[in-house]
Amino acid sequence: ALEKKVVKSKVGEKIGLPCCHEIPNSESLHNYRVYWQKNTTEVVLAYAEGKKISEHERYENRTEMDTRNLTLWISPVEILDNGPYQCVVQHLRQSQNSVVVCDEPVTLFVTADFSKPNITAEVPTNPCEQTEVVVTCSSHGGFPKPQISGALNNKSVVWNASWVSESSFSPYNVTGKLRINVTKDIGITCSIEYNGFSKSASLLLKKPNECIVPTVPPSYNVITASSIIIIIFLLAITLAARYLPRHVCSHCCKPRDSVDDGVKECTKAPVSSKVTSQISSV
Repeated sequence: ALEKKVVKSKVGEKIGLPCCHEIPNSESLHNYRVYWQKNTTEVVLAYAEGKKISEHERYENRTEMDTRNLTLWISPVEILDNGPYQCVVQHLRQSQNSVVVCDEPVTLFVTADFSKPNITAEVPTNPCEQTEVVVTCSSHGGFPKPQISGALNNKSVVWNASWVSESSFSPYNVTGKLRINVTKDIGITCSIEYNGFSKSASLLLKKPNECIVPTVPPSYNVITASSIIIIIFLLAITLAARYLPRHVCSHCCKPRDSVDDGVKECTKAPVSSKVTSQISSV
């Protein structure tokens, strides 16, 4: 009896909701009124004296009822079909008075498969600055609202999860994020769980390469200043090599030995021819 009260189905399938009464072989549907209701207020399908008297427009061309065991068949199942149903059976007496012989609920759990989880990692462009990696796990198009779980190197971890859905009876998109420091190779597993089903995916995150600090080239201003200094230094050496010997010779003297008194005299550089002639005349 407990199994009859809960039925699970996936979107697009054909499913039967069992009723709590079966018509004996000695009788027929003409002796009964049968009401299949959803949420106790919405009549899905109704029969009276063997004839269909009502059918909800949303279930039109998607439902039928077994005339013997009164099972309600729905095909194809939609997400909006999710919820509690009730089978109400009345037996018609000869006096046209009806007696309720059955009135029990049955719950339909509808499931829509989620896509296989997609795991991505945002690796830092410069491992010298940080080793933190943002890992994202996402899945979409499923129902009901799922749970997201996972593991890092076989140790459970809690994802920072968020869900998006137009309404409580619309497909869900789910996204989970993790922030981890990658100091070694890490195996990541992400699982999406919903209504007894699950979808999983894995990712191997490699340890980043060793941090190598790049050589910073000198700035343009430093290069320019250095070049100017080098050029000035070279010019100074060139000028010194060219003019310094002439300057020294203009002050140099050549010693010679005096025959008479042994005193060394300094012979200056030659003077002009005019001065030499004057000295000679004197």
